[in-house]
Amino acid sequence: MIPFEQRLKILHLVSEAVASGSRRASACTFLGLTVRSLQRWVDVPVGAAPTCRADARPLRLQQPTNRFSDVERATLLAAANEPEFGALLPSQIVPRLADAGRYLGS
Repeated sequence: MIPFEQRLKILHLVSEAVASGSRRASACTFLGLTVRSLQRWVDVPVGAAPTCRADARPLRLQQPTNRFSDVERATLLAAANEPEFGALLPSQIVPRLADAGRYLGS
C-alpha cells in the first residue's frame, strides 16, 4: 500500500511527465505502477479538477476475541526464547511443549 503523501508525489510526477509530452502509460510504467492504479487514486467529479483520494479501506479498530493477554504473550515469548527452543520454528516448539505437558497456545 502506497501512503497518501507518496501518491500525491507520484501524481505530480506523472502530470509533469504528461505535460512534457510523455504518455501516461509510459510514465506509470517507469514508476512501477499501472495506469489503473493511478485512475483509482484520482477522484474526478464532473466539471472539477482531479484530486487525489485518500485510501478508503476501513481500519481494523477491534481486537480479536482470542488474542493473547499480555501475561500469556510474555509467557509464550519466554518459552520460545529458552535455549532449547532458540533455533526452532513455532511449529516445532508447540509439539515439544505439548509432549512435556505444557500448553501455552498455538
